[in-house]
Amino acid sequence: MNSTRRSLLQAIPMLAAASAFASDSPTLGSFIKPYSELPVKQNGQNESRPILDSVVHSGDHLEAHATTLAPGGSPHPPHRHEHEELLLMRSGTLAVTIEGKTGVIGPGGTAFFHSNELHGVRNPGSEIAQYFVVATGV
Repeated sequence: MNSTRRSLLQAIPMLAAASAFASDSPTLGSFIKPYSELPVKQNGQNESRPILDSVVHSGDHLEAHATTLAPGGSPHPPHRHEHEELLLMRSGTLAVTIEGKTGVIGPGGTAFFHSNELHGVRNPGSEIAQYFVVATGV
């Protein structure tokens, strides 16, 4: 790569701004939160509990939440987004669809949604389904 003196000088303001932004963004600190103390967001018979939504020491954004789905329930229609998500099943069953392919997972099961892939989940069972989502690059 051939850098000219002019291109290097032009990059300095951008680097300074990026550095200032990074230093102004507090990173996630350690914490302990009992499940019962997580705030609850109702969506009909379904509920979601935000766990964290912050920047970690590497500068990456990390978000996690817990969801409880009623039988036959879905948190929202299938969708896609730039960030990636890891879904971890706690109880019940989920029908997970990724790019038109569906599989069913139960307790201990996992699913990973790559960036911009169409995905959705639905509780096909007769009991509630509980799972956690960890998202990065939000």
